[in-house]
Amino acid sequence: MLVDAPYYIPGSLAEPAPSNPQDPQPGGPAYAQRVAALALRGGSLAVFIGVLVFFSVTAPFFLTIGNVGNVLGQSAIAGVLAIGLTIVVIGGGSNVVTGGIDLSLAANMGLSAAVYATLVQAGYGDPVAVIAALGTGLAIGAVNAAAITLAGIVPLLATLAVMNVVAGLELVLTNNTVVPASTELLLALSASGPFGIPVLAYVLLGFTLLVAAVVQFTPLGLRLYAVGEFPEAARAAGLPVKSFVAGFFLASGLCGGFAGILSVSFLSGSTTGAGDMLLPVVVTALLGSVFSRRLVPTITGTLLSTLFVGFLINGFQLLNISSTLVSGVQGLLILLVVSATTLLRRQENV
Repeated sequence: MLVDAPYYIPGSLAEPAPSNPQDPQPGGPAYAQRVAALALRGGSLAVFIGVLVFFSVTAPFFLTIGNVGNVLGQSAIAGVLAIGLTIVVIGGGSNVVTGGIDLSLAANMGLSAAVYATLVQAGYGDPVAVIAALGTGLAIGAVNAAAITLAGIVPLLATLAVMNVVAGLELVLTNNTVVPASTELLLALSASGPFGIPVLAYVLLGFTLLVAAVVQFTPLGLRLYAVGEFPEAARAAGLPVKSFVAGFFLASGLCGGFAGILSVSFLSGSTTGAGDMLLPVVVTALLGSVFSRRLVPTITGTLLSTLFVGFLINGFQLLNISSTLVSGVQGLLILLVVSATTLLRRQENV
């Protein structure tokens, strides 16, 4: 039974070796596939280290504690959204057309931020505004879940439609303007913590540890991977697959609401054009799989890819390189990662 399987960290270095006694022989297709997977993982780490070395040599103060903390703080919003998307990818499978994808996350964050800032402007306190923002994100996740599990719409189209509806609601609520907000909670989140590192950096690390503990160390996380990678086997084992699908879209929506609160604290108000964050979030979530042992998405891998993208953007900024080039690099990363992992999995299934 899937529910009685031993705990492990799927795709991580802590995962036990396969029990198959027939190891791939040199020269065979399985051996070539394993070598290619090792090369992809090793190459990703090498590129990560190479980026750090390059910018530390060419950009002043790049690897100082202050700058590393700033990168973590500036990456907190995208990181939380990417973790939400990673949950969807894990539970829905790697096929983004028929499986795990949530294109509404960035718009979700924008509307949740607008709700929070609007309520603060209306005189409501942090408790009401926080509950409303998280509730907004959860409601958007519920709409996605209903469209996919009840109406049978594929996630790509369902979340694309929800994204446009949510973006329109944000424009209506804010009149396409920035709604300023300032509260004690927002000031605390935007402040600096120990060692001069932004509080948002600690929020990102704490949130990652919490979600990773649930997804990678509990029976719930094990079932989540089972539903995503082997849905038919999971269904045969008695797992409520549709309930799991609804659950991880609700979790993704909740991440969008939480990111909306962080966004208000970072920008001191709501923001227009939240949809621009969709590409960095997708890059971060998909890139995380190359930092795992089996090239599967993991929460810890998403944190590493968050840092990689954050350091890349920060290095470009320190060198005064145009931000348009950053978008081009992010698009290229998506193409390379999806192409490489698709080819490897195709060879694995041959």
